[in-house]
Amino acid sequence: MAVLAVEPTDQLLEIGCGPGVAVSLVCEKLYGGSITAIDRSARMIETARKLNADHVASGVASFQTASLEDAELGEVRFDKIFAINVGLFWRQQPVRELTPLRNHLAPKGRLFLFHEPPPGSTAPPIATSVPAALESSGFTVMEILTQDLGRTRIGCVIAGDGPP
Repeated sequence: MAVLAVEPTDQLLEIGCGPGVAVSLVCEKLYGGSITAIDRSARMIETARKLNADHVASGVASFQTASLEDAELGEVRFDKIFAINVGLFWRQQPVRELTPLRNHLAPKGRLFLFHEPPPGSTAPPIATSVPAALESSGFTVMEILTQDLGRTRIGCVIAGDGPP
């Protein structure tokens, strides 16, 4: 989560929030900012809402059961959009899904795509497969990070809408 460098007034979007663990970590850093989290699974959203009940009640966190394509994001522009281990971004060329995200990224905003491959893998697939799709979608790849976590490595591709 340190890579996100959450600022107190950031507006964030998490794609594929699962049980809401990242949302709870982000909310602890927000004072005036907010996070919207989406997941296709109603069960995961229910779990995430329960885990983050206080943050939902205070208006800092909101959740939607929706795919990225069907999420109702309105005209909101996010400072940071992130996804952790969302197969959509590393199993295929997600140009169709990435392109609309540019419309929801604030000027100088950043997109963070994290992936932790299964133990035993030698390189994070996201670091090799996603940059071309990002660039085809009009993003500029700012940085590709990898970190060893013992038996596995986590990768993160950071992109923006404009020059680095």
